[in-house]
Amino acid sequence: MQEDKIRRALVELLYRNSYGVVISNIVISMAAIYVLSSAVSVTWLATWLGALYLLTATRVFATRQFVRRKSDSGSLMRWAWMAAAFSWVSGLLWGALGWAGFMPEEPVVLSFTVIVLTGLVCGTVPSLSAFPPALIGSILATVIPVAIACIAAQSEFTGAFLFLLSSLVAINFYYCRITYRMLRETISLRLQNEDLVVHLQEERDRAQTADRAKTRFLAAASHDLRQPIHALSLLISTLAVMGQRGDVPSGDARSLASRAKSVVGNLSGLLNALLDISKLDAGIVTVANETVSLRELFRDLHAEFAAEARERDLEWRVVDSSLRVESDPMMLKRILNNLLSNAFRYTNEGSVLLGCRRRGDLVEIQVFDTGPGIPEDQQAAVFEEFVQLQNPARDRTQGLGLGLAIVRRTAGLLNHPLRLVSNPGRGSMFSVTVPAVRAAATARPVEGTAPAGVAAGIMVVEDESDVLAAMVQLLVLEGHRVYPGRSAEEALAAHAKALATGAAPVDLIVADYRLADGVTGFRAIQAIRAHIARLVPAVIVTGDTSPERLKEVTASGARILHKPISGDELRDAIVAACGQR
Repeated sequence: MQEDKIRRALVELLYRNSYGVVISNIVISMAAIYVLSSAVSVTWLATWLGALYLLTATRVFATRQFVRRKSDSGSLMRWAWMAAAFSWVSGLLWGALGWAGFMPEEPVVLSFTVIVLTGLVCGTVPSLSAFPPALIGSILATVIPVAIACIAAQSEFTGAFLFLLSSLVAINFYYCRITYRMLRETISLRLQNEDLVVHLQEERDRAQTADRAKTRFLAAASHDLRQPIHALSLLISTLAVMGQRGDVPSGDARSLASRAKSVVGNLSGLLNALLDISKLDAGIVTVANETVSLRELFRDLHAEFAAEARERDLEWRVVDSSLRVESDPMMLKRILNNLLSNAFRYTNEGSVLLGCRRRGDLVEIQVFDTGPGIPEDQQAAVFEEFVQLQNPARDRTQGLGLGLAIVRRTAGLLNHPLRLVSNPGRGSMFSVTVPAVRAAATARPVEGTAPAGVAAGIMVVEDESDVLAAMVQLLVLEGHRVYPGRSAEEALAAHAKALATGAAPVDLIVADYRLADGVTGFRAIQAIRAHIARLVPAVIVTGDTSPERLKEVTASGARILHKPISGDELRDAIVAACGQR
């Protein structure tokens, strides 16, 4: 590709220089006619001049045609050889003039002829070096007739003249070689600079787009994070006021706890969605492709959304299919789950349909709805974070605006193309295209889970006193032995104290990622493992969702829990760790 661009630029340079050659031909030919008219036949000169002007007009016409047409790489070389042929004929005409004007007995005419031919030969270097065959043929066609005339004249300076003529040709051939290389290098550098400028402009546009998207993302995330925290703060204040007035009635306490749990659930849902996006951006999500039965997948989705369809009085149809596809079953189900959730959320009346179509070696899984539809100019925007066209008030009951963003990233990770077709007022169709499986394959067995109710010895490292106390209280109530500390040293001291009174097993280490004095949970875990001299399973608790941090935690081999964590999440992590043990 780069070589084709260089070749095109050289041929274009060859034709651009032809205008200068035309002008020089006209000017020099007039002077030549004036000087040689007294020594050369007028008829011969008129014929020569007519041939030269006809060639000049033809070159001008060819140049205009070349500029107008966009030649491909194949025809480009034909244009180059055409320009070379024009140069050869021009050189032959000037060589004929040199042969006619080579008159040793006429010093003025001879001097003029030698000067003109020398200038023409030297002038071919800048004008024809872009295509060396044109220059070589032009120079040879110019000097050979003069050399023949010199040999025929048998003058006393024939040898010296031929030597100087040969030297002139050799020198111009040498400079042609150098000039051609310099032209190629110059054009190559220019093309590289052009590519670099285009690349920098693209990078600048991408950076500006990413910066604007990040600003919108942070603004929307800040709003959606503040809302549940604000509600939770009001609930806590209400509980405090009720406590100041006396014992809180059990009914009021249960009501406040239920509302607080709902708020925390909303907050956790938002943080988990943001975490999912960070994991996808970090590239730490592992794809486990296997054969997926669409019949089983559709059956599960039909059962999952049946209750919502009844509540919203919508027709919910699933077209059965015996096809099997190749995909990660969990990720594919999550994509379809998000698409269906959106379809039900924004369809007030009518129906939602799930089905698929065979597309050669692919299967397009489609979700139809009869909702409000999406204008064409906003269809790309719906896959961005926090974009909800039908929810300008940011009503939490209508979702977070992250579902389609997760769908886009997950589909990109799976290399499953997404498609959206929508007519405002008539509904939308979202689809994901998945590779089909020709032969039925055996489904993978479902891995068993560790039994619940496992009691374990757990070292807890957390530098926040309130969090440490709450976690210890919860773990003790669950029946675990806990060795807490605000640092690895304090946790080891608590373990040594327990060890002095009897057996004190350590089955798990739970550490916050960011500890006091710049110490990380990794260092705390390494210190405890080194002291115990055993590779104890570990869980890292963190509120950091940056892609870099996720990669770091994943590479360490430790399990990861993201704040805020619930008792169920902590319990599941303990059971999984004990199962690993």
